Amino acid sequence: MIDIQIQKKLDSPAGHMILDVDISIEEGQMVALYGASGAGKTSLLRILAGLLQPDTGKISVRGKFWFQSQPKAINLKPQERNIGFVFQDYALFPNMTILENLQFASGKNANVNLEHLLELNELGDLRHKKPKNLSGGQQQRVALARALAQKPDILLLDEPLSALDDKMRRKLQRHLLEAHKEYKLTTILVSHDVEEIIKLSDGVIEIHQGKIMQQGSPLELFSSKEIQEDFKVTAEVLSIEAEGDSLVAKLLVQNHVLKMSLSQEQGKSLQKGDRIVLASNDFKPNIYKK
Repeated sequence: MIDIQIQKKLDSPAGHMILDVDISIEEGQMVALYGASGAGKTSLLRILAGLLQPDTGKISVRGKFWFQSQPKAINLKPQERNIGFVFQDYALFPNMTILENLQFASGKNANVNLEHLLELNELGDLRHKKPKNLSGGQQQRVALARALAQKPDILLLDEPLSALDDKMRRKLQRHLLEAHKEYKLTTILVSHDVEEIIKLSDGVIEIHQGKIMQQGSPLELFSSKEIQEDFKVTAEVLSIEAEGDSLVAKLLVQNHVLKMSLSQEQGKSLQKGDRIVLASNDFKPNIYKK
């Protein structure tokens, strides 16, 4: 069990903010931190990793204190916490090959099978290349493999897939899930992508301006309780145009653009950029395998 009860004064785009968190995370779970930019999600990861010190509070993992402000001050160094961290910018060593990056991360840990890590992340043919010669998706897989080479108890992921295209993001989502299960990790993921969170995580913690707003399963947080229909999907309004006597909206659903007729009343209540929910009880789709 990971117990985090901390307070930390932060500078945010809106001014000073207090990160005030009291959460517990079960071992073996993948938990997503969700919320607007500047809410404190990355700062919470850095605090757990030992890269940022709280002002007050305590952090305990499996009953051992990693940090406490009182009665006796404890603050374990990052290297004492056995955490793997995948940063947004990958943070690979540019002067080392892929294999050398993994060897450096594994240190003297004889229990790490680097060949298996390379194959798990589809990096076998790239082992002697340097990061500058890799695509963004390949660098991301190296960053994940390097974090796993440390044999961490906890894996921290700071929006690791945000810069990738949809096809590569889905592929690496599978890599993340496979690694999480195979290495029996406790994983904490920062993400703004609701679809990604639903697909990967066991639980979600929503943070707003440093405070926990709500937490639970992805379906509990992202299902619209006031909408009773069985089928629900979110969409973004791309445009609303008149066609004859009716209005037609172009909607972005995942990575597909759909057209939908609107009533005059619906058209008045919507505008470009709105996020909406499409819902139906009579859902009988044709299915096509891609």
